Amino acid sequence: AELVMFNPQAPNFQTGVNLVERDSCPNGFQLVDPDKSGKKNQYDLCELAAQVQQADQFTRATAGSKLQVIAEQVRFLQEQARKVLEDARLNALVHKTNCNFKKIPGKTYYIYKQRKNPDQEFLSMISPEEWGPSGPEFVAGYRLEFDMSWTELKDLDKRGNELQLINKILDTNVSDIHFNFLPSQYQANRMLEGKKEGQS
Repeated sequence: AELVMFNPQAPNFQTGVNLVERDSCPNGFQLVDPDKSGKKNQYDLCELAAQVQQADQFTRATAGSKLQVIAEQVRFLQEQARKVLEDARLNALVHKTNCNFKKIPGKTYYIYKQRKNPDQEFLSMISPEEWGPSGPEFVAGYRLEFDMSWTELKDLDKRGNELQLINKILDTNVSDIHFNFLPSQYQANRMLEGKKEGQS
């Protein structure tokens, strides 16, 4: 690239800085000499251009960090949507499993493979312990919740903790709850623990 020398006293030849248009005679009266009061050399304009560039970098960095937070929230929502779809698919499969009785919310039911046709399954009220060793092949056990969803037996403690946490939050005065950001189970637990410590 060709090296170009410039005269610092020459008029502005760059386009990176937008200067405010000056009115040398406001209301028809010239107050000062515009050539002396408003004269800006090329060094001053380069410094102003550097400040504009720095402000642009800060703006990009701020926008980038905000977009990163939004991207994390989108990933979280995608994971939640995937889990909702998986739960809905599981609930539909269990509800469509063959059974000869009316299912009652709050009760536990067990899925077994049919002896004559192992590819098909059926829903039973009898647990594997009640069947004993002569019972059919056990697949899984589920509890029917009052919202007609199913909770696998291994997840009963987790489900119970979630319901207990929900009840604690519902029993807490809404005006006493202050979340700094979206509450997760961990954050909600910490909030409730801190409230209990403050009362004791």
